[in-house]
Amino acid sequence: MTKTIEFYFDFASPNCYMAYKALPDFVAMDVVDIKPCLLGGIFKATGNQAPMVAFGGVKGKLAYEMLEMQRFIARHKLGRFKMNPHFPINTLTVMRGLVALKDRQADYIEMVLTAIWEEEKNLNDPAVVGEVWAAGGFDAAGLLEKTQDPAVKAALAEKTGAAVARGVFGLPAFFVGDEMFFGKERLGQVAEAAGA
Repeated sequence: MTKTIEFYFDFASPNCYMAYKALPDFVAMDVVDIKPCLLGGIFKATGNQAPMVAFGGVKGKLAYEMLEMQRFIARHKLGRFKMNPHFPINTLTVMRGLVALKDRQADYIEMVLTAIWEEEKNLNDPAVVGEVWAAGGFDAAGLLEKTQDPAVKAALAEKTGAAVARGVFGLPAFFVGDEMFFGKERLGQVAEAAGA
């Protein structure tokens, strides 16, 4: 029996997009438990930085990171991926939207990932967020109202804090039982640990 894979996730990360899209190459998605959290909050709590910042001054490092990204895209046939020109995207609202939902989470995740990383939409703009939600068949006004609910705000903050407490320092991160795996390149190891 395949063990549950906990996937710590934020729409803000292109690597989370790639990991999510590549996961079905390794495991059935019904064993994946998405754990929403805020990448910015994780960075702040752990002192980590985005690779563009952390490695910006290292000769050749960012070019190699881009090469690895292109290799991953080719291997997993992710040709629809586009680096969003509005990056970095502030995903606070769309992450709260995910936390607020009681159903259709998988539809929501696909919709938001597509909007950011395939359609290059500017989800920094609240009006664009509403348009994306409405086009996906969600009650945009109702969902926006839920994102302002103190309980939803607190739930996302708690989930982010729980990720940090568990040892998460960046995304995508995965747990199988108590064992953590970091990065999209570890999907094979994640599947092996899960018994897939």
